[in-house]
This record gives sequence, structure tokens and C-alpha cells, in this order.
Amino acid sequence: MRLLLVEDDDHVAAALSAVLRRHGFSVVHARDGEDALRELVPDPDEAPFSVVLLDLGLPGLDGFEVCGRIRALTSTPVIMVTARSDVRSRIHGLNLGADDYVVKPYDTGELLARIHAVARRSTAEEPAAEPAPADDVLRLGDVAVELPTRQVSVDGEPVPLTRKEFDLLALLAQRPGVVFRREQIISEVWRTNWEGTGRTLEVHVASLRSKLKQPSLIETVRGVGYRLAMPGDWTA
Repeated sequence: MRLLLVEDDDHVAAALSAVLRRHGFSVVHARDGEDALRELVPDPDEAPFSVVLLDLGLPGLDGFEVCGRIRALTSTPVIMVTARSDVRSRIHGLNLGADDYVVKPYDTGELLARIHAVARRSTAEEPAAEPAPADDVLRLGDVAVELPTRQVSVDGEPVPLTRKEFDLLALLAQRPGVVFRREQIISEVWRTNWEGTGRTLEVHVASLRSKLKQPSLIETVRGVGYRLAMPGDWTA
């Protein structure tokens, strides 16, 4: 598995690269955003990267800008590495197309688990957009979720979602009003029972509420999990 490590601190990069190689990764190190973008240009002689591990504290290009450019260039999963603990920064990164994040200081086992999780979930190509059969479109008020094309729209306007945001919304939308336990959501969307994924779930829920402009669309059931509110219960 090839991994692109974007890290400006050579000592940190050397130590982390050694750990990753011991776990079977082929690591390419980029010291800044420009180097990372050059490495991501497709090369017929090289296998594509399975994951990009992107530190946000980079010189030159801001890490968020690098994340947005990476997503415009490739669908390779991106894991942000950040010292910023506020939820707003994480949501911003997810909105730009990041698939997951880890917060410094992090446990190496946690990082490896997240890398393997996003690599398992990734697909080489997203399906081309085409009209979906009526039976494959979930309609919830003015929100339409097209399962085959993985397209979401609100009042006819497309809303770009990340892979995991779509998977989460599709899961809840198939049974509106039903409460999904946090463990069940993590198992079905993240394909893991690892407890550290819980905070990631909260950030993805917050991002969906923001993008769909329906704060009450996804309800938190305290101590249990989440459910998709019925359209009549929504408030703007």
C-alpha cells in the first residue's frame, strides 16, 4: 500500500515513516503542499497512492488549501493531521473533501487504524452521474438522496458530500424516524467497532447539518445515537 506523507518536519516524518514501513506501507514523503501535489500527478509507472496523510501545519500553502487541491486532483482518501481541536476546523477540512482526521498528539495505533479504515473504504472511481430510477431515490421533504449515483440535492440544488457523509445520510434516510445506535452507525458506515471513531461520527453529523442547511434534520438521541427526523419535524 503506497502512502503519501505530507509533513514539513523531517524528524517527525522520518520517525513516522519508519513505523509505517514496519507495518507494510510504501511511504513517499512530501515536505510541503507543492511537493504533495506534484507527487499526486498520475504516473503510469507507479501504483496510485492508497492514502494521503496530510499535516495541516505546512509552510507555504495552507493545509486546508492543499486538501482542497488534492480533492480536485484525485479521489485518494485524505486523512488530516492537525493540532487544532475545535470542531469548526475539522468540519472545514471535511467540507474540503478530507475523509478523516487525527488530532495531535495521537497514538500510533489510532493512526494506523484510521489509515487502514479509509483505505478499505476507498474506491478507485466514483460512478458517473446519471439519472437514478425513482425507486432508488430517497425523498425527504426537499432533500433527495440518489443511491446509485451517490448524489444529494436540496430543493433541486446539488449538495457535494464526502464519501462518508453520503454513506451516513443514506443509512439514516433509508429508515427515517428510526433511532440508530452509535455503535451500529460506526459498524455500518466506518466498517469498524473501534471506539475512537465516535468523535469522527459527531463531526460528520455536524457537517451534514451545515451542508444541507437543515439543523434539525439529524436528531441526536442522547445516550443512544441518531435518527433522521420526519420532514414535518424539521426546522430551518
